Amino acid sequence: MKRNTALKVLNPILGLLVLGQAVSALLHDAMGDELFEGIHGGGGALLMLCVVLHLVLNRQWIQASYFRRGKSEGVS
Repeated sequence: MKRNTALKVLNPILGLLVLGQAVSALLHDAMGDELFEGIHGGGGALLMLCVVLHLVLNRQWIQASYFRRGKSEGVS
């Protein structure tokens, strides 16, 4: 799978996982501790895995944007 295709699949998954973390945190009192731990803990682990994958797939852009060598643009 190409990098851009992988990012098109991964980015919505990341969004859903972030949303799931927020919703599970807000509804913590409404659900049991076991259910909360399963949803919030499992979702958090998946979220971290997807974040690492996202950073790996965007490594070239990160390096080009934040770790440039030489003079900064626009500085004389």
